[in-house]
Amino acid sequence: SFPTRRSSDLSHQWSLNFANSNDGTMGPPSIGEFKNGRGEFIDQESFHGRAILVRQVWSDITPDSHRFEQAFSDDRGKTWEPNFIAMLTREKQVAAQTGAQYASAEPDGQHDFDFAFGTWKEHTSRLQQPLTGSTTWIEMDGTSVVRKIWNGRANLTELESDGPTGHLELLALRLYDPQAHQWSLTFATSKVGILGMPPTIGEFKNGRGEFYDQEPFNGRAILVRFTIFSINADSAQSEQAFSDDGGKTWETNWINKYTRVKDGSDEAH
Repeated sequence: SFPTRRSSDLSHQWSLNFANSNDGTMGPPSIGEFKNGRGEFIDQESFHGRAILVRQVWSDITPDSHRFEQAFSDDRGKTWEPNFIAMLTREKQVAAQTGAQYASAEPDGQHDFDFAFGTWKEHTSRLQQPLTGSTTWIEMDGTSVVRKIWNGRANLTELESDGPTGHLELLALRLYDPQAHQWSLTFATSKVGILGMPPTIGEFKNGRGEFYDQEPFNGRAILVRFTIFSINADSAQSEQAFSDDGGKTWETNWINKYTRVKDGSDEAH
């Protein structure tokens, strides 16, 4: 499994999301916080057709070890049954290895994002007010780092960018579903600290990735499209577009142009 942890500046709490490489889908977030060196996080999930509470606890924390416990409750938290306990011990840091970029050679698409591993300079053009007829664009420049997870079947992107509206910190998590042969993309910013749901879902065809979802925007349900194209060894481009007419027309509102940083010491694989 792969956990992501994001802190919300508004609630002063953390959200924990877990995914399994067998299905490549993200579970509901557990929400909680740390008090007196103990972190407790709770969510509600379905188990054997019943709604139960799930609790994750981080405790016995030292610089080089900690304890993790997951427990279920089917009586609204009166009693808890632990079902997963792990004692974690820190390993000595090993220098990151760098290697050549390689293209997808697998027919099912699980290496479609291999081109992205490493560090990129990123220029962003963002439409200030989407779906209003606005023609005012905001320009931003930053750096993104893409790290490989599960031998390429997932990856994590961290972006820091600056522009007229200030400093942006964005996280993108991409997970591959080996059953559907599709990718799910979820995003979070440091100002909110919660992964956006539902995920944007899609696949690559002929060197172009297209991903779709439906989201609320200004009180209306709209379609969102995210595309990645013009991919080569040292550059790529992506765009986000909205549609409020069921996909008949699309308005592009976010354009990203990437240029690879070739200094191997900056790349993460």
